[in-house]
Amino acid sequence: YFQIIDAIVSHRMGPGTKLSEEEIGAAFSVSRTIVRGALHALAHDGLVTIEPNRGAFVARPSFDEGRQVFHARAIIEPEVAALAARSTGNALGEKLAFHLQLEADALANADHRRAIWLSGSFHLIIAEAASQPVLKQILADLIGRSSLIIALYWRDARATCDGHDHATLTNAIGSGDAETARAEMAAHIAHIESNLSETPVARPDETLLDILSGQDNRR
Repeated sequence: YFQIIDAIVSHRMGPGTKLSEEEIGAAFSVSRTIVRGALHALAHDGLVTIEPNRGAFVARPSFDEGRQVFHARAIIEPEVAALAARSTGNALGEKLAFHLQLEADALANADHRRAIWLSGSFHLIIAEAASQPVLKQILADLIGRSSLIIALYWRDARATCDGHDHATLTNAIGSGDAETARAEMAAHIAHIESNLSETPVARPDETLLDILSGQDNRR
């Protein structure tokens, strides 16, 4: 379950990818029953669609659905950022600053898939620090779905959040400035959404085994 999420979030596994129970079972040396359970859990999260007589596929959200996902994030994440700034301050700022360096290193090494994964993780670190488990779970689902939307509709080939936005957020949260953190997060989500284009991005053809053989366990 988590390995497939990682493959989706880091864009190793693109929207529309056919998820063969047999191939996944072989890749992870598990039974088809276990694979089926993971796929149904992912379908519940909106990351996978299961079609009768066709099987499971990585979800391929519409552009309108993408707008709705980012609208939901725009409602939730500014408040989460403000809560995080109030509750942890400097300690969280230092953790986010370290994470920013990891993002920069990944981009410098042209490891765009790791940079994408780290970019999503940045938002989840903030949600964790807000000490709101329900909101964190909601955001984890939304961020996973955002990754599919970005894979399909993002104009920038890097498909990562803007490093300057993350740096500004880190400064606001680290200084405990809740209102600035709220405003910066709202601007950041709007910035991400503004980079979406209604024309889907073409993706290279890869077999499922090719994708899964390149798995690296980041969790």
